[in-house]
Amino acid sequence: MQGLTRLIISHERILNIKNNDLELTEEESHYINKVMRIKTGKEILIANGEGSLWKAIKVRNDYLHINQLKKPFIFQEQQIYLLGIAVVVPKSGFEEILKMCTEIGIDFIQPLFSERQVNKNLNFERKLMRWNSIIKEAVEQSERLWKPLILNEMDIIEWIKNRDNQERVSISITREETPYDLNQWLRKQQEFVNKKGGIFWNVIGPEGGWSSREIDFFQKNNISFVKLSDTILRTSTASINASSILNQWRIDFKLNR
Repeated sequence: MQGLTRLIISHERILNIKNNDLELTEEESHYINKVMRIKTGKEILIANGEGSLWKAIKVRNDYLHINQLKKPFIFQEQQIYLLGIAVVVPKSGFEEILKMCTEIGIDFIQPLFSERQVNKNLNFERKLMRWNSIIKEAVEQSERLWKPLILNEMDIIEWIKNRDNQERVSISITREETPYDLNQWLRKQQEFVNKKGGIFWNVIGPEGGWSSREIDFFQKNNISFVKLSDTILRTSTASINASSILNQWRIDFKLNR
């Protein structure tokens, strides 16, 4: 499979394929024919972002024939322990966060609002289309079989109120005192993860810091504060650092079970 071009095609489109022939969009056709210069008869890989991978053959400039549609070439079960990064959208750098967190292995990305957020004038409907396109490209590049889900924007307090008992949330802080770094906090979740799966979140705050009202809310709701570093990190650096720690914890936990 090394060197084969890979396309992410939504699960809904895969379900609606007839006679194992996939009609490409104009954008996909341009990518296959003009960018990657795939010749007729050559193989390509198709993934649905939900664990399945198929081999396909280019039969025309705008059609691919998928071999054994009902039996994927590779199928990967979704992880039991899922990882999430919740980020108060910064003035710049959020697209890099999407790319790198996708490549690292994060499963959920949650854009957040907060009181001290620098960049509040966002057209989220338009942004989400762009952000999903960036994530899709990062999935293809990194050869992941599961595409991360980017969620609709929410205010940080409302978002925390909507978490359920299958989710664990930690909030990264910089200047406030805390007894844990993110690694230590994850290890303290051992009893929880031994019993069942769930989502493990780390929240990256705004460039202007959390407001006193937000910190008071976190404390009253027993949300854990964690450190990522002894230095002050930019939002993009903190997000990537937290994602790497989360993913390495999951790898180590699976190896040591």
